Amino acid sequence: MQLTRHKPIVTSLKPSNHPYLNGAWTPLHEEVDALELEVIEGAIPTDIDGVYLRNTENQIHQPLGRFHPFDGDGMLHQIDFANGRANYRNRFVRTRCFHAEQEAQDSLWGGLMDRVGVSKRPGFGAHGGLKDSSSTDVIVHAGKALSTFYQCGEAYVVDPETLETEGVAHWGPLDGVSAHPKVDERTGELMFFNYSTHAPYMHYGVVDADNKLIHYRPVPLPGPRLPHDMAFTENYAILNDFPLFWDPEALKLNAHVVRMHPGIPSRFAIVPRRGNGEIRWFEAAPTFVLHWTNAYEDGDEIVLDGYFQSNPEPGKFKDAPQGYEHMMGHLDEHTFQSRLHRWRFNLKTGATQEETLDPRILEFGTINQRVAGRKYRYVYSTTSKPGWFLFTGFVKHDLETRTSESYELGEGRYGSEAPFAPRIGATDEDDGYLVSFVIDENRGTAECVLIDAKRIDDGPVVRIALPHKICSGTHACWADRQFIRDRKRP
Repeated sequence: MQLTRHKPIVTSLKPSNHPYLNGAWTPLHEEVDALELEVIEGAIPTDIDGVYLRNTENQIHQPLGRFHPFDGDGMLHQIDFANGRANYRNRFVRTRCFHAEQEAQDSLWGGLMDRVGVSKRPGFGAHGGLKDSSSTDVIVHAGKALSTFYQCGEAYVVDPETLETEGVAHWGPLDGVSAHPKVDERTGELMFFNYSTHAPYMHYGVVDADNKLIHYRPVPLPGPRLPHDMAFTENYAILNDFPLFWDPEALKLNAHVVRMHPGIPSRFAIVPRRGNGEIRWFEAAPTFVLHWTNAYEDGDEIVLDGYFQSNPEPGKFKDAPQGYEHMMGHLDEHTFQSRLHRWRFNLKTGATQEETLDPRILEFGTINQRVAGRKYRYVYSTTSKPGWFLFTGFVKHDLETRTSESYELGEGRYGSEAPFAPRIGATDEDDGYLVSFVIDENRGTAECVLIDAKRIDDGPVVRIALPHKICSGTHACWADRQFIRDRKRP
């Protein structure tokens, strides 16, 4: 392995006992390039060509108040596969806030759990008081990576191969861009949404394969909401209005207190992908959904799959360290109880049907992006450690046969969201690999694993050593080299 370390960043973070500033969530401040990564076990496949990108939260400066892991600064990690070889690099996303705090050598913004007035400067996004850390999501569109923050910050453009930050997306609207914009690889289009505390409270937009904003329209809501994800089909975008949102009375005092309003149903907006046609609204059981897996059209119906929460306002995690009970309760999938679920919206009758697809606690699902927006068969979910925001394994669901298989990483080993990397020349939907970074707390190391998606219960076909232990985080993506170059799939 050839290792190059880059100039250290300025950090003022002090040691603490915070559960999300230690262990698998220990912030990483080092930026490196590592060529010709060493193989721990197996062999690097020669039949994939592209990059795996993961976004993580890494707190740089001493928090001004109570730290939440989603406050951390965005850092992208990349592993580049070509010709049976793998290279790695990582970089902080050079946001406006990153540069400002590097200049100040200190924190300038409070966090998600802080009271009003902690921030030293006006904040960004729907919340209005937070740092735009661009630390939530990462996708590839129009030949570039795009990192985003879930509270509707600016969309940052990053070279997917060098990880150099190129600035803010020129098409980003004033209300920002929420995490989880979606890319249709067949058309090269990107679909996005944002939300705010002022009417109409939500917008939807489309950016074409040439990176031009071609559509932007309001999706009016009854008041401020907290949508987190969206889905799309060949002809529609699907947005939501869930009954978990900021308390209206607290908002009048500029306080952002999230509450569940169980008397309000879940609502789903079926929006034409392009043009200003009618928005169709459908109601369903009250819940909150962090992430969708896919959606498609089936005759008169739209089918939508995602992770239904049985307990969207879970309260405190009783076994948490003192002072962290509320935060840890809201980060634990086993307390908010997320399960793979299906909704069917009948465009002819207006009826909604629902069913649970798997009784297990699951989240952070991925699919073969070549079938995004179309009828599909396979979804790959993550399992998690009770009490923690840490992934412990993967479950492959066959939605046609309603069967599944799984792989667990083992005690003290924690994975990342695992996108699907198709084999070169693949024809089957599951002909490829799941790609994931794994933090090994037993050894204080990190590695990349590739798992054959046709046989995930066999475990990794290769384990590749990373040059340092990374910090855990949220989302990841895979991009074929051809898709990066051509901007859409032929």
